[in-house]
Amino acid sequence: MPNNPIRFLIVDDIAENIMALEALLRRDGLIVDRARSASEALELMLMHDYALAFLDVQMPETDGYELAELMRSTERTRSVPIIFVTAAEMNESRRFRGYEAGAVDYIFKPVDPMILKSKADVFFRIGRQAKELARQRDELRDIARHRDRAMAQLRAHADNSPLAFVAFDAEGRIRDWSKGAERMFGRAKGDLLGKTGTACGWLDAEADRLLSNWRKAGPDETQRFSVEMQLDHADIGAIACEVYGSLLSDGTGQQSLSLQILDITERKQAEEVRSLLIGELNHRIKNTLANVQAIARQSLRQSDSLPQFEASFGGRLQALARAHSILSDATWASAPLDQLIDDQINSGTLDGERLRRKGPMVDLAPDTMLRLALTLHELGTNAAKYGALSVPGGMVDLDWTLDAGQLTLTWRESGGPKVIAPDRIGFGTTLITAAGGGDDTAASAEWHPDGVIWTIRLSDGVTPLKSITPELDATHTVAVARPICLSDCRILLVEDEPLVALDLRYELEDAGATVIGVARTVAEALESIRANQVDVALLDGNLKGEPVDDVAELLTKRGVQFCFVSGYGREHLPEGYDAAPLIEKPFRPDMLRSILTNLLSRDLAEAAQ
Repeated sequence: MPNNPIRFLIVDDIAENIMALEALLRRDGLIVDRARSASEALELMLMHDYALAFLDVQMPETDGYELAELMRSTERTRSVPIIFVTAAEMNESRRFRGYEAGAVDYIFKPVDPMILKSKADVFFRIGRQAKELARQRDELRDIARHRDRAMAQLRAHADNSPLAFVAFDAEGRIRDWSKGAERMFGRAKGDLLGKTGTACGWLDAEADRLLSNWRKAGPDETQRFSVEMQLDHADIGAIACEVYGSLLSDGTGQQSLSLQILDITERKQAEEVRSLLIGELNHRIKNTLANVQAIARQSLRQSDSLPQFEASFGGRLQALARAHSILSDATWASAPLDQLIDDQINSGTLDGERLRRKGPMVDLAPDTMLRLALTLHELGTNAAKYGALSVPGGMVDLDWTLDAGQLTLTWRESGGPKVIAPDRIGFGTTLITAAGGGDDTAASAEWHPDGVIWTIRLSDGVTPLKSITPELDATHTVAVARPICLSDCRILLVEDEPLVALDLRYELEDAGATVIGVARTVAEALESIRANQVDVALLDGNLKGEPVDDVAELLTKRGVQFCFVSGYGREHLPEGYDAAPLIEKPFRPDMLRSILTNLLSRDLAEAAQ
């Protein structure tokens, strides 16, 4: 072992004797140190560990016996084996003194090489074994230190982990219970160790049976498993858990079970909520589609021409869509009645300057909001066509009261043409009366010659206002457009929905505009803007999930007016473009034309400055 040699020490006051012994002892892996006196020998022994010391008996000052006694009196040198080397004839008293001083043997001069080598070889091998044992001891000590550190780290991870760590012995008794388990189940470790899961109330019979089956699995069976089960919390009862188990063998055929447990209560609740939301969303979508279908059929049935159908159906669909937007902003909770009325004004259905309204601030539930949106749209449309809003001096008074949860809304027209009661009930009247949720007595009309009075009673879905009425988004207000012809306008459509793009294209071409192209991706849009002269662009909120910020930026840099056409609200569109109008899907053709002509008017005004 050249890297860890064995050391012998020769102590003799005669150099020739040392040289002779050293020559006989020389071998690989052995270092022989020399000392000419006791003091020199003690100094060396403080520096090195020796497997064997040869001490000359007769030395001046301190002889070999005295040096041996000094060695035995010191802890560091007490265990060094000593062989005395002497030329004197040995008698019993000297032999006794030598062994009493700690000698293990004697060698007499002249030295027999074979005897010396055989004795030295014994201690060389013993020294080498001692070195090996010391190395193994150090390795084991390092291993133990690393093990303790690793165990401490594992324990710290286990204690700080959101998982609970639980271990069972072969008989099903709990032998480990982590801090995470204490937090998760509200049970102290000291109350559980040595007990079965059922005895302490943590496991029910079904969970215990399942874990027992896994614990008794044979060595050839699956050693890992995962399962969901209910485990008991000390304070709140059973909680949903995901359990990951591992089977460990102790080498004698006995199986122990280690569990890692995750509390999935919140996940289960989230899954239930998600399932409810998906079901509710599916229900609302189907209801909405059914309403659209009914509105389309009834509008078509009572329309004399396709333009009349398009106007009536488009207006009703727009009213429904805007009500959906209001509810979406309110996270599909209740929304204020005043906001619904403001929306009807901003859409042009009602004239805000000729509408007087009065009533307490109330919230409307989603279903009530949607029905009332159609009702107000029909009332406003009828007033604009035949009633008070069809002439310059007409007015509408809209009053409502809330009493014991029932909202009574009164629509009163005055200053309009002479009113004559209709001879038949049309679909518009049906929509007005539908505000009551199907109750035929919830809505009634009084056909006075100076103006119709509608009284609508809502007994469900109305509560006093719980939130501040949100500020009106100014972008929904449509400015009065100057009559500018679109025949010379070159328009770029940036829209990824083929049917929507087709509908927009037909409307624009019917208005006389030239559609230079339809871009369905951001890359196509950027290329079209760079390659063509564009007067106005219609920009979707996103294209196949990709934001359109770069497109809006390039249009702005080139001085091209644009408007957004999107189902998103303003908050989901590119920031910094509040001046760009927003046409909400589904769009109204008259609103589309009005906004485009308004954009061209703005473009001309900016060019003239």
